[in-house]
This record gives sequence, structure tokens and C-alpha cells, in this order.
Amino acid sequence: MQQSKQNMASLNYEAAASSSSSSLPLSPTDHQKHYTYEVFLSFRGEDTRFNFTDHLYTALCQRGIETFRDDDKLPRGEDVSQELLKAIEESRVSIVVFSQNYASSRWCLDELVKILDCRKSKGQKFRAVFYKVAPSDVRHQTGAFGDAFAKIDQCKYKDSIGKWSEALEEAANLSGWTFEEGRYETEFIKEIVEDLFAQVINPSCELHVAERPIGLGSCRQEVNKLLDAKENNMVGIWGPGGIGKTTIVKDVFNSIRHKFEGSCFLADVRSKGITHLQETLLSHLSLISLNVHSVDEGLSFIKIRMRHKKVLLIIDDVSHSSQLQNLVPSPDCFGSGSKILITTRDKRWLIAHQVDEVYEVKMLNDRHALELFSLNAFKRNRPPSDYLELAQHAVRYAQGLPLALIVLGSHLFRRSREEWEATLYSCRGEDPHKEIRDILKISYDALGVDLKGYFLDIACFFKGKLVDDVKPILEACYDLKSVIGIKQLQEKALIRIDDENNYFGDRIWMHDLIEEMGKNIVYQESPDESGERSRLWSKEDVNEVLTNNTGTNKVRGIQHQWPSSMISLNAKSFSEMKKLRYISISEYMKYECFSGDIDYLSKQLRWLDWPKCPLQSFPSDFHANRLVNLDISGSYRITQLWEGRKNFSSLIHMNLNGCTSLKELPDFSGIPNLKELDLSECTSLVKVPDSVGLLDKLITLNVDCCSNLIMFPRKINLKSVETISISYCKLEEFSEVGEEMVSLRSLMLSRTYIKELHPSITRLIRLEELDLEGIQNLTTLPYDIYELHNLVSLNASGCSKLATFPKIPVKMDFLGWLSLEGSDIRELDESIENLIGLEYLNLTDCKNLTTLPCSIYGLQNLGELHLGGCSKLARFPTNTKILNVDGCSLSLPKLWKLSTVGCSLSDCDFLMTLDCWETLRYLRLAMNNFVSLPACLTKFVNLQWLDLEGCKRLRGIPELPPNVEVSTMGCESLHRSSTPLLEERFSTLTNPSIEEPTPSSWLSLSSEPIPIHPKRHRSAEEPSLASLAESSWLSLSLSTEPTPVNPPKRQRTAVGGQESMVPMFPDLHSTASTPSRGTN
Repeated sequence: MQQSKQNMASLNYEAAASSSSSSLPLSPTDHQKHYTYEVFLSFRGEDTRFNFTDHLYTALCQRGIETFRDDDKLPRGEDVSQELLKAIEESRVSIVVFSQNYASSRWCLDELVKILDCRKSKGQKFRAVFYKVAPSDVRHQTGAFGDAFAKIDQCKYKDSIGKWSEALEEAANLSGWTFEEGRYETEFIKEIVEDLFAQVINPSCELHVAERPIGLGSCRQEVNKLLDAKENNMVGIWGPGGIGKTTIVKDVFNSIRHKFEGSCFLADVRSKGITHLQETLLSHLSLISLNVHSVDEGLSFIKIRMRHKKVLLIIDDVSHSSQLQNLVPSPDCFGSGSKILITTRDKRWLIAHQVDEVYEVKMLNDRHALELFSLNAFKRNRPPSDYLELAQHAVRYAQGLPLALIVLGSHLFRRSREEWEATLYSCRGEDPHKEIRDILKISYDALGVDLKGYFLDIACFFKGKLVDDVKPILEACYDLKSVIGIKQLQEKALIRIDDENNYFGDRIWMHDLIEEMGKNIVYQESPDESGERSRLWSKEDVNEVLTNNTGTNKVRGIQHQWPSSMISLNAKSFSEMKKLRYISISEYMKYECFSGDIDYLSKQLRWLDWPKCPLQSFPSDFHANRLVNLDISGSYRITQLWEGRKNFSSLIHMNLNGCTSLKELPDFSGIPNLKELDLSECTSLVKVPDSVGLLDKLITLNVDCCSNLIMFPRKINLKSVETISISYCKLEEFSEVGEEMVSLRSLMLSRTYIKELHPSITRLIRLEELDLEGIQNLTTLPYDIYELHNLVSLNASGCSKLATFPKIPVKMDFLGWLSLEGSDIRELDESIENLIGLEYLNLTDCKNLTTLPCSIYGLQNLGELHLGGCSKLARFPTNTKILNVDGCSLSLPKLWKLSTVGCSLSDCDFLMTLDCWETLRYLRLAMNNFVSLPACLTKFVNLQWLDLEGCKRLRGIPELPPNVEVSTMGCESLHRSSTPLLEERFSTLTNPSIEEPTPSSWLSLSSEPIPIHPKRHRSAEEPSLASLAESSWLSLSLSTEPTPVNPPKRQRTAVGGQESMVPMFPDLHSTASTPSRGTN
């Protein structure tokens, strides 16, 4: 093993403080933009959907590149849908696959215009793929590509032809990839993916390193030089803590990761379990999530899955040989050309593991050290002349250690000359290591009492935790506001807020040396007696204190997060900890021989987080008036919280979820500031006390799955509550609603025994979501339900005794989602037309529905109409034309999905009167009594799926749109001679009832050959509607059409320059198959 040395470390003034983080999310560097997708893929479906584009999409996903595919599953109108426009705007780079017929689609061309607009206005990236077309043909619209462009109606779209032509010319002049005949597509796709990753994705998603690097380039070059040597598979980086090892490897990682098939940065290895690290390695390098149950199993996975893959692996902050043995037992575990980079403070581990080369990071030289110090002390590269001598003294004391320079410089920022001199004088000493520790401690010593508490709590308990989770705990334990305290600790370089990955939220980070300093401060409070220290976090110390009752009034906080631990808890465990403020004990803790109850808990307790705690009841003298959080979820032994009324005026969060033995609740009048109350799955609970109905500050109330609950407050007047969920219980009556209860937005009462809703429910003027699903005793809805003006979704599916839907005498703007599936509805009133915002109407399995109102045609925004299983519905109403304000005739103009599966319709002439020629995509007419279909079907130009399964009397199929797929399983009367168009296009078309015993045939009527779907066989037993729907549609090679089975959310949009509320439905372009409820 050879050793390479470097004369200086390299950092910037904030990088050292961020080293050794426990995870390293990728952060966007192009103006810190956050994108939903890395790639937006635009293509012509009929050309490449099932071949080239599908293979490209798969390769991008396998490379870990989040890709949106315009899969032609969205309803098409005259314009590109808002969902697609939003997807384009939220993508880092757009790839347009130009194929022969791309320019024949005006939607593709509109997408292209939008993509190029985002390139100019938002700085987004663009790449073109010329698939079997020449860039010159795209540029000038010539050849077969030009012929396709000429097919667009030049008169109808004369205003757009010019901009489309300009967009094609502009796109063809930009960089891209051209497919050459005779080349393997797999090689071409691999080239695209690797180029894209190297040129666009990798540079935009780098690990955060340094905003002002000091000498970082030379360090990177030295390490890369070692890695470039063919014989070097593993390179170690060695140096003391705080010198910048993590910063160097992050920079190296960013510079070369694009050269490998996979890359993984395992950060802060010393604080992670081996199986967790193995899972992270495997998921990052194989892009497959695996659950590793043991170290040996993880090792086997690594050896099997990684041996043929060229990867870059960083293992940061190794502290034991077992970490290397179980992550990289040998370089041979990875594919040829793989590189492994290891950082550690202890060179022994590198020697023992036979690492090929070791790069020793040296302290900063005087020039770079002064620059780094000045950036923090003066916010400039050089100190002022009158501070030069003092700055040089400070640099000498820091001995070139970047972290010490950063902390000391931050502490001295904007301080007087006298303060500088006093601080530097205190740094003098004979022990150089002690001097560095003393430098780090200077900032701590200057903190106020509460800020010291913040710092020690973060060092001992909260490093790596989400900021939003930590803030309320700190505010509960101290008088200092968390926003101020956390900011001050940041300014002193004692912590860093990691905002690189906003998916889960920002996290609090602290350098290892600073963390060690904080923990050492606590340790020095009592080196020999753990019960005399203010904070307990190690498994051994917590077990010793709780088992042997050695805790004292010095203890302020206990955190035990170690899984599968066993302690001998007893009644006296907390008796001497009079000043305990914070308890957080893992739900995986096991209690040996515990019986009875804890006899004492501190009156100063602020935060109690103890899932599955072994209590049966809280101590009788438990009076924690400053308690903010009480979480004892899953505590199956607890039968009551406490007796009588207690004052917990500070309590905000109470989580009793899964307390299955809890039989009664106390008086809540002494908890006036409660905001969140979770009683879900308290299966022994029979009654919610009336006092709960008077909690003015309550925002969320969850009483789901309390299977024995029969009593709820008779009247509730919860002024602040926004969500109430009381589902899956035996409640027969819902409360009277008080006049001041105007904040409720979501009311969930599904699967209860309620017979009717109290008339006062219309006082809920802000209610947006009302869920009554599966209330089988419900017979009526309030006649004045229309007064819920803000209602967005109403779910009354499964209300089997609900026979009528109330009249709607006034227009309801926001109700966009209505399900009456499986109800006893006989008819709908003509006033249904006043639901002017309705987009989704589900009447599936309404067995007694005999007719629909004529006014249903006037629902101008209706996109989905589900009537499957309405077996008594024999006909559609006569369509009396509806005139809009412009005098134009419109009948369901936005309908994109219609299902009448299993009705008793004898004709479908109503289709001729609809005005959804360009929007209708999915038409399900299965299991009806049609003999023929109307010729107007050919006018539904964007129809994709036509379901005719089980139409036994159907004798012929008229001319259909060009790209529709048809299911004719069970069409026993359908003859070859009656379908000349199909006969002409597909010689394989068969009459199932005559030529084959299998009554199944899928027909694809595309102008280009598309693979026939495999035939499906019906079982001997006639399936139900639901099972037929599932077998018919979910087995397609394409994803099933999306049906929003969940109620929509609401969003604000600008309409005509004014803000208004419109329904926001679930994403319709998802490629995931989502089975709909019942038969659609």
C-alpha cells in the first residue's frame, strides 16, 4: 500500500461545518430550482409508443432519472391539457422524439412550442432525438416528415401553422441525437441516457460542496489521479476530524460520477447500522429497494447484484473494520472499472483492508488558513490591516484545522478588539488537541442559558432530525423561540440547516467534532455517574439509570432509540428525576418483568413521546402543566389516562392511537389549547366525552376505527377544527353543529351506523369534503345540502338505503366529485344541471336507477360518467339541446370517459347528440342489448378504447376512428362479414362464436401495425361486473385508464384576472394502473 500526501486541505468557510452529515441528498445547482421531473418525454404515440420510446423511457427510469412520459392517456381537447403544460414546466430537461408522423399531431406541436418557450423563459434544457428522420427534414418540413406536417388542416389552424413551423426549425438547430439505420437501438438508447446523465442530470444534481472553495481543485486532481490508476480500485482519504475529508470526496464524487453505471455516497458511516448501509448501497446502485434482514444477507446481495456493474462508491467516516468488511469485502464484488473511495480518521482500518492507496489530508497552510479565517471573521478574503496581527494569532491557534478556523472566525465576527484579545488569550495552552477543543468550546461558552440548552439537545438528541420536528420540542423546553435560537446557532457555525432535499423537509446537521464536544460537555458533568448528567442518550446509560433507579434531579432529557433493547423498568424508575423535561423512548423497547405502574413523572415534563409504553394509568399526582406533547400510541395496557379533571393548559398534541384497552377518556375541559387529538383504533372506547366538543383550539380530530364507539358529544362547537374523521365505528347519530363551527373543511363519517345527518350540518360553510361511504343505514341527505357552497366532493357510495338525492335549486360552483355508487337512488332530479362544476359522477351499481334527467346533458364540465351495473337503466333521456351564452349547442362537451357496462340499453343513439367529439377517450358499452352501433362513432376522433364485451346481440361494427382498440369478447352475434373494415385491416380477425372456442378478440385499428393483445378466456362461471371489469381492463399491456376514486382537492386559479376556487383532481397522467371501484 502506497501513500500520497497533500500539503493542504481545502474547504470553504461553511463546508467544514457540514462535513460528516448522515445523508447527502443531491441538490440542484442551476439557480437552486426544484423540479418534479428530471425529464419530460414528448413523442408521437402511433410511431414509437410501443417500441423505441418505451425502451428509452425504461432505460431512463433504470438509470434513476425521474421521467414524465406523455402517454396519450389524458383527454385531448383543442389545446394541450393543463396537466401536460404543468409537467413540462416542472421538468429539468425535455426530450422530443421526432419521428415520421410527429408533425401530423397538433398536440405534439403545441407541446414543442411550450417546451421551447420554457427553454427561453425558464432556462430549461432541451434535447432532440431524430428517430428515422433527418434533422434537415424536421428543419425545413420536407420529405415524409413534411408530408405529415401537411396533413394538418391549414385553414382551421392557420394562426398556428407559422409558429409550429418556426418551432420545428428552432428545435432541429439545437443539439440532439440522430438514429442511423443499421445501428442497434439498444446502443443508441444507452448513448442517449449516458450523455444526458453526464451533460444535464449529473451537473444539475450535485452534492453541496462549497460556495467559495479554497484550493479544492488541487485536492480533487490529486485524488482523481490516484483513482485513474488502473491498479487502484480502492483509495483511502485519511486525516483528523474537521480537516475536510468529506468536502474533498464530495467534490470528487461530483466530478466523476457520470463515468459510472451507478454511484452511491454512504455518509456518516460511523453512526449507521450495517444493514441500513447495505440497504442504501443496494438501492442506490441497483435502483431496487431491498429489505436486508441480516448483515450476512446484505453481503450476499452485494456480491450477487454488484459483480457486473461498474460503480463509484464513497464510504465516508469509517470508524471500524467491520464496516468495510461488510460493505466492500473485496473490490471483486463490483464490476470491472469500479472505484471505491473511503474516508477515515484512523489509518488502521485502511491498512487492515488492504486499500490500494492512501491520500493524507494535511492542515491548511498559513495563506489558505488566513483566507478561510477571514471569510468567517470579516466576510472578506483578507483581514483589515489593523486586525492582521490578531488574525495571524488566531490562525496559529487553530493550527490549520478548517473547522477550528470556521468556528473561531464566526465567533469573533463583529466583536471588539478587546473581545478578540480576551478570546485569543483563553486559547493559549500546551496541549495542541486541547487548544482545538477549547477553540470549538469558545462559541459554546458565549451562549446564553437557553441557547446552550438548544445546542446540547441538538448534539445529544436531534442531529440529523427534521427541523419542523425539532422546533416544537425546543420551544416546549425553553423560553427562547426556535426560529431565533436555531438561527443564532447557525450564525456561530455550530449547526447547519440542510435544505438540499425539500421532499421531507430541512434537517439539522452538526459536524462530528462539534457533536463530540457537546456530548463531552454533558459527559464531564459527571464522568462516573450517568444519573448525574443532564442528558442521557446512549443505550447503556439509559438502561443503567432506568434499571437501577440512579437518575437524579440533574437529568433533563432521556432519549432511547435503540431497537430490541430489554430493560427492567420498575415503579421507581423516574422517582428522583424531578426536573425531567423530555422523554423519547423507542416503541421497540422491551420491558422485562414489568408490572404495576410508574409512581412518579416529573411535573416539569414538556415532551412525552413513549409509544407502546407499559403504563396502565398515569400517576395520580401527575400534573405537568407545561406538557406540550403526549404520545403513547400503541400502549395496549393503558385503560385510563387519569382520574377526574387535570389542568394541562400547554398540551397541544395528544396521540392515543392504538390504545386498544383504553375504555374511557377524562374531562378535557382542562386541556383548552389542544390542537391535535388522535383516538383512532381505540377499540375499547365507547364514548367521547362532551368536553371534547368544546375545544376551541382543536384543529384535527381522528376517531377512526374505534369499533365499539357509540356515543359522541351531542353538540360540537369546535371553532378551529378543520378535519374530523369518525369512520368505522358504531355511531348512530352525529352531533348538532354549533353556529361558530365555521372552519371545518373535511368531515369523514364512512362505515358508521348513522341514519340521518343533523340539519345543522349546513352551518359548515367552509366544508369541502364530505365522506359518507358505506353508511348502510343512511336514508336521506339534508334537503338543503346545496347551502354547503364550498363543497368539492361528496362520497355517498355504498349507502344502500339512500333512495333520493336532494334537489339543487341554486348553482353549486365547486362540487366536482359526486359518487352515489351502490346506493338505492331511483332517479336524479332535473336540477342536477345546477352542479355546474361537476367533473366526476359515479352511479355505478345503482340497481334501481331507471332513468336519467334530460338536464344531465347540460353538465358542461363533466369529464367522467359511470353507470356500470345500473341494470334497470334501459334508455338514455332525449337530448334537448342546451344553449350556452354564445348560443352554441353543447351536450357534455368535456366528457372523456363514459361507462354503461351491464345496463339494459337497447340502443346508443344518444351518442349522436353529444358534443365531446374530440375529448371522449374511453367508451365502455359492454354487456348491453345493442344490435348495432351508430355511424357517429367515427367522429370521436381521439377515442382510444371501445369496450363491447358481452354485447351478445351486436351484429356489426361501423367505421371507427383510426387509433381505437376494441374489445369484442362474448359478442356472439358479431360476424366477419359485418365488419369489412376490420376484415380488410386484420386478416387474423375471427368470429369467436364460429371459428374458435375462445370467445375473445382484441382488435387494434391503428394505421400502423400494433401488437394484438393476447386473448383472454372467460371462466366457466359467469363473472361479476367488478371481476369482468378487472379481467378485461387491468390485463392490458397498456396501463388502465385512470379513474379518480379519491375525492379531489381544491386549488385556486386565476380566471379572467380574478382568483377563484376550482376542483383539483388526482393526476390523470399517472402510468400506474388504478382499478376503479365497482364497474366503470
